[in-house]
Amino acid sequence: MDTIISTENLTKQFGTFTAVDHITFSVKPGEIFGFLGANGAGKTTAMRMLNGLLLPTSGKATVVGFDVYRQSEDIKRNIGYMSQRFSLYEDLSVLENIRLFGSIYGLKKTVLLEKTDAILEQLQFTDQRNTLVRDLPLGWKQKLSFSVAMLHEPRLVFLDEPTGGVDPITRRQFWEMIYATAAKGATVFVTTHYMDEAEYCDRVCIMVDGRIAALDTPNQLKTQFKAEDMNEVFLKLARTSKAV
Repeated sequence: MDTIISTENLTKQFGTFTAVDHITFSVKPGEIFGFLGANGAGKTTAMRMLNGLLLPTSGKATVVGFDVYRQSEDIKRNIGYMSQRFSLYEDLSVLENIRLFGSIYGLKKTVLLEKTDAILEQLQFTDQRNTLVRDLPLGWKQKLSFSVAMLHEPRLVFLDEPTGGVDPITRRQFWEMIYATAAKGATVFVTTHYMDEAEYCDRVCIMVDGRIAALDTPNQLKTQFKAEDMNEVFLKLARTSKAV
């Protein structure tokens, strides 16, 4: 598969408002693909179309080889997804959450037992296995959520602002997990508000007013916009928004 995500003029309208306006791009297998934009730029709406949660108004898109119009359930079964809001069950324990999502993903009992032990050891959560998720620090919740999203070893995982609100040390640890995931061949599609994290991506797409304003590697974007860092690139593009 040359591209794991492919879009052509993908559009989403809500009444007279166009949230995503004819975007065209592709993502290659194994990439860490950053998808950036200010609040209201359309990035979350675009992500929800790509992961099968929202039907497009027009345009074309395939995700892991499946059509977003006709095969949304196939897409959901073959991707991982970590939503902007914490997506596990807070009234269940760490262990119960892992087992629940493992069963939802259809993992065999022996495989799930092995993966459960591996996750608890990797995250150093062995002593917290019976702790209710609501009692975990935010950074721990986010790392657990990411690990659960990868339980079924999907080829593509969507991460919607996964490090929002966590401390710098946890952010670094989270990105180490992302790098390890990509090193195993998975594709990571990530949105973030932190411009320093854009530097960690293989390529970055920046949305303004529902459209793609720029798409390239971080180094090429800094050269193109004569910027010292990705924050400066982002600010220059954000100032072109009609909402400003």
